[in-house]
Amino acid sequence: MEILRSPREIALMRKAGLLVWEAHQLAESMVKPGVTTGEIDAAVEEFYQKKNAEPLFKGVPGHVPFPAVTCMSVNEEVVHGIPGKRKLVEGDVLSIDTGCRLNGWCGDAAVTHPVGIVSPELKKLLEVTRGVLDLAIELMHEKILWSEVATEMATYVGDNGMSVVEAFVGHGIGREMHEDPQVPNFVNKQFRRNNDFRLMPGLVIAIEPMVNLGTKRVRTQSDHWTQATIDGKPSAHFEHTVAMTKGGPQVLTGPPLEGELEN
Repeated sequence: MEILRSPREIALMRKAGLLVWEAHQLAESMVKPGVTTGEIDAAVEEFYQKKNAEPLFKGVPGHVPFPAVTCMSVNEEVVHGIPGKRKLVEGDVLSIDTGCRLNGWCGDAAVTHPVGIVSPELKKLLEVTRGVLDLAIELMHEKILWSEVATEMATYVGDNGMSVVEAFVGHGIGREMHEDPQVPNFVNKQFRRNNDFRLMPGLVIAIEPMVNLGTKRVRTQSDHWTQATIDGKPSAHFEHTVAMTKGGPQVLTGPPLEGELEN
C-alpha cells in the first residue's frame, strides 16, 4: 500500500532531491576519458559529507555490503555497478545512480552519460531512455493508474527497437529509499491484478526505466552486485524522484527553481 505525503513532507523531500541533483552535476563535470569511476564516487561522497547528508547506497546489505555512495555502470552493465579503478574510455556510456537522506527524507536519481563522442546507436539509446522517463512524468498529468503509464512506456521503448529491463523496477520513496509501491516500467497481468496503484496527490515515487539495446535479460556478475546484459549489448538508466501534487507531478530531483539553492 502506497504512503501519501503531505505538502510539507514533499517540500522536505525536495531539499534532499536538490542535493541529489547537485551531486549529479558534480559527477557529470568529471565524466571524461581517463577518469576512474572510483574518483567520481569519492567526489560525490565528499560532497554528501560537506552537506551533512547520509548516502543511501553505501552499506546496503547483500552478499557483501555495497561499498560506495554511487552505482557506476558502464556499457553493458545495467545497474548496481561498483565504482573502482576502471578508467572511462572515449565512446563508453556511464550510468550513475545515487541518493541521499537529508533530515530524515530521501532523494534518488540516475543519469546515463556519454563519455566523449559515442556512436549514433548509443546516442539513440540515451535519447530513448531519457525520453521514456520524460514521457512517464508527462503522462502522470492525465492518467489515473500507474499501469496506464507503464503500458505506454513499454510501447515507446519497443517502438524504438529496444527492450525494457523487467528484472528491476522503480519504487516508492520517503523516509526510506525503498518503500511501497513497486513502480514497473512495463505491465503484466499480475501487476494489474494485485499491485496497480492510483496516481493520487501525495504519492512520491522513484521512476527509473532501464533500457537495453538488445535482450531485456540480465545476470549478476562475480562481484555479487553488478547486473549486466546477457548478450553484452549496452544499457542506459535514467531516474527521477517524482511527487504527485494537486497541480500535477513535481520532479523532486530536478534542477533548482529561482532561489531554491539559497534557501
